Amino acid sequence: MDTPKPTGPRRELKSRNTAWARAVAKAACASGLTPNAISVISILFAAGSLVFYLLAPEMKTSGATALMWFGAAACIQFRLLCNLLDGMVAVEGGKGSVTGPIYNEAPDRIADVLILVGAGYSTNVEPGVIKLFGELPLGWACAVLAMGTAYIRLLQGTLTHQQSFMGPMAKQHRMAVLTLGTFIAIGEQLFSPTIAGADIRFLKIALIVIFFGAIVTCVRRLSLIVQQLHGR
Repeated sequence: MDTPKPTGPRRELKSRNTAWARAVAKAACASGLTPNAISVISILFAAGSLVFYLLAPEMKTSGATALMWFGAAACIQFRLLCNLLDGMVAVEGGKGSVTGPIYNEAPDRIADVLILVGAGYSTNVEPGVIKLFGELPLGWACAVLAMGTAYIRLLQGTLTHQQSFMGPMAKQHRMAVLTLGTFIAIGEQLFSPTIAGADIRFLKIALIVIFFGAIVTCVRRLSLIVQQLHGR
């Protein structure tokens, strides 16, 4: 396997080059929003996702539960949109500031914790299909590992002046897996509401994929740092 190529402090995103992203970024610039403000707004969407995930198990009908999960998934995507726009407004829009690197990192760590912990609590009904994770606070475990992947990336930046955003569970990968798991849970809830625990199962499987994928990501990023230091 080829060694992943380290990048600079900015994640490479193909979506930055799309017409819709440029249009939204231009509108954000025109509105007067600063990149730091957009980064803070991403925390609000993450908090919204947390609330929706927490409310889902308390709903009395399948439709209401599905609606809560839809709200959680939508907030995840709006959080990612903020992550896209803050960088575009800062770099392409020329509105960067000396405090930008702080706002670029700190809100992401808070948002990851809010979303992943919320998803974990949304699976508080144990379906009994994956006993290994019956007692593990899965959402919290995923949140800790998400923090770990970011820490190792920043450690690489400190030691080598390069940062690699490799996966398999970098931020966008984690959110994609969780969003997919949430939408599958919505479908199961709406179309097979009589299958006890099936809706919870898919959300839990998504978190388990994130859990193991984040461990692999941490190992790969640490290995890359070691290779770079030995290559000096």
